[in-house]
Amino acid sequence: MKTIKLLLGFALSATLFTSCYTEDIVVNNNPGISLEGLLQSYDLWYVDINSTQGYGETPFLQIAFTLTFDNGRLYANNNLVDIGSQGNGYGVQIGNYDAYDMILDVNHVIDGFETFDIYQIDNNTIELYNPYNDTSYFLDGYQRSTFDYDYVFYDNIHYFLQEYNAWEKTYRSNYGAINEFDNENYLQFLSGGNDSTFRSSQDENVYNVNNIYWDYTGVYGVGDVSGNMYLKTLTLDYDFFDNEFFELSVINDSTIELYHPNSGTVYEFAGRGYIAYYRSSDTEGNIQKRENESKKRKQKTKKVENPRDNTRNT
Repeated sequence: MKTIKLLLGFALSATLFTSCYTEDIVVNNNPGISLEGLLQSYDLWYVDINSTQGYGETPFLQIAFTLTFDNGRLYANNNLVDIGSQGNGYGVQIGNYDAYDMILDVNHVIDGFETFDIYQIDNNTIELYNPYNDTSYFLDGYQRSTFDYDYVFYDNIHYFLQEYNAWEKTYRSNYGAINEFDNENYLQFLSGGNDSTFRSSQDENVYNVNNIYWDYTGVYGVGDVSGNMYLKTLTLDYDFFDNEFFELSVINDSTIELYHPNSGTVYEFAGRGYIAYYRSSDTEGNIQKRENESKKRKQKTKKVENPRDNTRNT
């Protein structure tokens, strides 16, 4: 039986993460509590990237899965590795903020100053409108005890594959027919969304993943399996001997299992070179550059013009 990755999640309707705000909505922008009180009324704010309105982008919001506002400190879950346990479920501190008069000012450790107009859409949804790029992000509030970390992880598993510089084959089952994929010992999944670029290598026992010679570059896709949230499909497009199709399951935060139905073979791959998507300070207080600057969540829905009027005096 395949081992299932279980985090801290509880049952939560998946539809809450995929709602869109494309219709006319009644906004309560005078909630009767302070903006700080509103922001802290929920432990976690899930960034519903597919509900974004406008053609611009705010970099740190394109990366974050969740935000947490804690007395001027801003936290985010930018990675799926260890989501639910890193920072007690809140992730890492990515900057500081000031909240006043339905305005949110953020000083991000990488991107610097950003300012937003805040609109309360309903009891657990807020809109962050950036007047400088005319783009709105919608955040859904949850308490940590009822937040479904598992759903977020598996719904975005293609980003999990991108959070290591390479995946090294560490196991091949004794059963299963000999096949071409037996020769592939390293895989790499590059940023770019659900259908993106992968590379593979037949190198063996490479100590430094930066020294891997990549023999092949192609396109990969991750798909769902009906009725089983924890099982995915992975297709690697090797155009010289057709596609390689696998059932993908997660053993833990650094190990995946690939079952190859055509040969009946089971492989295990271990992640090498974890990529943390945020900047941190070293022991001398110097800011370290964020790895893999190109990583960001992709909006699956069609981008639309933002109906929000920019009424702020700038």
